[in-house]
Amino acid sequence: MSPRQKVLIVDDEPDIRELLEITLGRMKLDTFSARNLSEAQALLGRETFDLCLTDMRLPDGTGLELVQHIQQRYPLLPVAMITAYGSLETAINALKAGAFDFLTKPVDLTRLRELVTSALRLPAPGGASTAIDRRLLGDSLPMRALRKQIDKLARSQAPVYISGESGSGKELVARLIHEQGPRANGPFVPVNCGAIPSELMESEFFGHRKGSFSGAIEDNPGLFLAAHGGTLFLDEVADLPLAMQVKLLRAIQEKAVRSVGGQQETVVDVRILCATHKDLDAEVSAERFRQDLYYRLNVIELRVPPLRERRDDIETLASHVLKRLAAGTGQPPAKLHPQAVEALKGYRFPGNVRELENMLERAHTLCENKQIEAGDLRLAEGNCTADAGVADLTQIDNLEHYLENVERKLILQALEETRWNRTAAAQRLNLSFRSMRYRLKKLGLD
Repeated sequence: MSPRQKVLIVDDEPDIRELLEITLGRMKLDTFSARNLSEAQALLGRETFDLCLTDMRLPDGTGLELVQHIQQRYPLLPVAMITAYGSLETAINALKAGAFDFLTKPVDLTRLRELVTSALRLPAPGGASTAIDRRLLGDSLPMRALRKQIDKLARSQAPVYISGESGSGKELVARLIHEQGPRANGPFVPVNCGAIPSELMESEFFGHRKGSFSGAIEDNPGLFLAAHGGTLFLDEVADLPLAMQVKLLRAIQEKAVRSVGGQQETVVDVRILCATHKDLDAEVSAERFRQDLYYRLNVIELRVPPLRERRDDIETLASHVLKRLAAGTGQPPAKLHPQAVEALKGYRFPGNVRELENMLERAHTLCENKQIEAGDLRLAEGNCTADAGVADLTQIDNLEHYLENVERKLILQALEETRWNRTAAAQRLNLSFRSMRYRLKKLGLD
């Protein structure tokens, strides 16, 4: 018989503590209670917990301080924040600080049980990293940092905005976040927001009842209900028309949807991940994307680096693609001539990994004697450089972005060399810790 899991409850209101203790006790969980921050920290030092539930306002501090304390000393312990109704900004700050999820007062017991069950299903550390390494190829500094961030975000329920160029692998990153988290056994539902006709969007997202409009010959549950208990991945979310953005925002806020032609709302439990190759900040500034929806979706931003920022990975990726193309043919994979490898490393890859895959598939078909020469790649001359290691003006589309990339590479290198000790990395770069923290946040590395 396995030991019962333990939950730490932190709240200064006796009625709330008692409600949580009774509810979790009925779930066959052992509970420990603390009335304030200092009591909670003392209990954390004495006991090993599987989950922590904390109120935001405590007599001697805040729940946010407790989240930060747990992140620093017990990073594998999920912690959920309980906030006052309507305190969305507080809840978002908690998620950004590393909280697993949040609840609002008055506490909905069904939602509480769902949250607790989900948090206690988090996979044990170790296995996730191996799976990510196997699926997300490359050993460059940007990819090592990306894998660390995926591992961390998989242990949260925070909405994540995945930014990156077309073909860089945003959907793969979203799948990995889903598969390494507590919703792994639930559905992963990807949807390309730019591929749905505007007049069908409401029906596709929220479902419809039979006969609710011309052509509705049967009930359709919709994408939200299809993703219930799992993850809904909104790809190219910037392509949503403004009218649909309003309805999407309401569904996310209320955690409920109403089908077209339906009379009642249905509660849904989904984690939202979204992506776009567009600059969402610019879309908001141009009033093509609602600012309130942007804040709900962009709680945490995860940037997927373009292939030209990780040239050291190109040979590994190419080898993997060629092995995949040869699989099932009974023939050994084609080899890349050294000059072809150098040509690939000197190419800008505007289409990123997807372009590399298409390029190699074509070259694999056209090459002779199972060897791909540089000429077989048919690289577009305007995207080639004489020296992949030296940036010239043909490589720089935007000076600010280029300088950010240089800064990101140097900071990642310092973090790797100091085993991600931020203080030591800041000293190595001759930066104050405050300046280091600002740069990490600005570059999406925090």
